[in-house]
Parts: sequence; C-alpha cells; structure tokens
Amino acid sequence: MQEPSSSLIDNAANVLRNGGLVAFPTETVYGLGANASDPVAVRRIFEAKGRPADHPLIVHLHSPETLDFWAQDITDAVWRLAEQFWPGPLTLILKRRHAPLTVTGGQETVGLRVPNHPVALALLKAFNGGIAAPSANRFGKVSPTRAKHVRAELGDRVDLILEGGPCRMGVESTILSLAGDQPRLLRPGSISLSALQEVLGTEILTSTSASNIRAPGMLKSHYSPETRFELCPKDQLDRRGNELASSGLRTAVMFIGSAQKEQSEHKAFTPLFMPDVPADYARKLYAALRLLDNAEFDVLLAESPPDTEVWQAVNDRLKRASYKNEG
Repeated sequence: MQEPSSSLIDNAANVLRNGGLVAFPTETVYGLGANASDPVAVRRIFEAKGRPADHPLIVHLHSPETLDFWAQDITDAVWRLAEQFWPGPLTLILKRRHAPLTVTGGQETVGLRVPNHPVALALLKAFNGGIAAPSANRFGKVSPTRAKHVRAELGDRVDLILEGGPCRMGVESTILSLAGDQPRLLRPGSISLSALQEVLGTEILTSTSASNIRAPGMLKSHYSPETRFELCPKDQLDRRGNELASSGLRTAVMFIGSAQKEQSEHKAFTPLFMPDVPADYARKLYAALRLLDNAEFDVLLAESPPDTEVWQAVNDRLKRASYKNEG
C-alpha cells in the first residue's frame, strides 16, 4: 500500500500544531494522536474516546534523544532498553519531567515509546514533538489495526486519518515500569518478559496488583467486542459451541489452527480458524473480532491459547476482552 505523501504528512503535523486529532498507524495498532504538550488538545482525545481522565496516555517520540525532556532519572537500564528495542513495541514508564498531568492521568509517571512504523516516524519527525496517542477506538473496545476501523469507530471525531495498511504486530506495546525500586511488567506485548530480563540482567516483577501506577490496558475488562464473548478450553470448545447454537444463539467459534476444520463444517455454529503461530494470531486478532462483531452473532466463543510465554500477550487480550462475560 502506498504511504501518505510528504505533503499529507506535513498537513497532519499542522493539524497537531493547531490542536487537532490525527489517527496514524504504528506497528502495533492505530493511534489517536494529539500534541502531547497541549493539554487542551489532549483533552480532545479523552472526549473522542469516552476515556476516563485518570487513564494515562503514551507519548510517542521520534527518537530517544528527547527522553530527558519528558522524563527524569533516566538510568543506564533505560538507555540499554531503548538501544535494543526502539523503535519498537516497548513502552517505558518513567518519572515525568515536562509531561503534562493531563497526559499522565494525574500521575508523576509518564509512558514513552518510539514506534516502528514509517508513517508514524515521518509524522513525528515532521511534527518535531511528542504525540500523545492511545488506540484510536472508543474506550475499552476492540483496538483498530486498519484505517477503516478508525473511520467506523470514531468517524468525524478525528480531524485526519493517515493510511498505513494493516498493523504488523496487531496488539499493543509491552509496558515496562522503571519508575519503582524494581522493574515491573504492566502489560505484556510482543517483546517478551525473558527478552527484557536478558537486556536488564535482573528479575522483572509481573504482579500488577502490587503496583500503584496506572497504565493503558490494565483494566480487567478491555479490548471488548459488543457481542457476548467467551473463552473456552480446547477440549470443551465443540461441546460449548454446539450447546450455545442449540439453544438458539447464533454462535461463532474461533479455533486455533485448522486441525478441526473438516469436523466443524457441519456443526450448528460458524467456525473461524485462527493461526497457530502466536505472532500471526496476534496480528489477526482484532480484525477477526471486529469481523465477527459486525456479523450479527449472539455469542463469540474463542479457544483458550496455551498458557506459555509466547502466547502471553494474546492470552492477556482475550481474557480482558471476555472478562465481563466470565461466569
């Protein structure tokens, strides 16, 4: 897909300078951006999404060179992580310096990252500043991985949408806090816990319940489709799908891999076969949820992935998406 022209990128940068909202692609999901130094513009993000004011945003940077403007107490560990993973899907939580409290949700910490997408980097370079950007969707709902998802979700609440094709990763960034006594993983993503620990050379805490830092994606219910959504173990999936369909509910079942394709063709439910490689599954997850959510089903049922590190980010998103339907 052809990337936006330099004139369109410059136009988007001007929209941001004038207090507007620009949706743009990153390698994870599409973001809804505003000038991170303009509290009035940042408040427009919260209004457009219906996002609580105490739910912090991530500031996107063109390079690590401006870290010390936004944050303080930048240690060698921060620089090692930045060198290894930026640009890329890693957000670092640090003590804030000049980040407005509007961006941080009133906290003394700020989330920062350098995205790895040519359109995002071109916009950040043209704008020459930090862009505060959560995912470009209504708060708590399925994140957008294509520009058309943003249009369908937010419509004219966005001043400009930059096209960038489907997002390469498909789930949000890994969030690591370095603002406390020990590093703490606040949200899993495509950069694994073991990869982070290898760079840091120290143990990373994983219990978010013990953290007093709020970060994006930490709510128990998040990334949720409008349609009722359930998770189910592999060995119970067929039975549960038939049970729901037999009760008169229009049911779609998301299988991992295609091993059950032939057996499922004549069942009462509608099957959807997702990749059995975690990175490929993650890339297609939100688009699949949106597709099924718009297909007039009564229930969406998904196979629970293995409880292993490589599936951690996918498991996290599926569990939060199904939380309100547990039990």
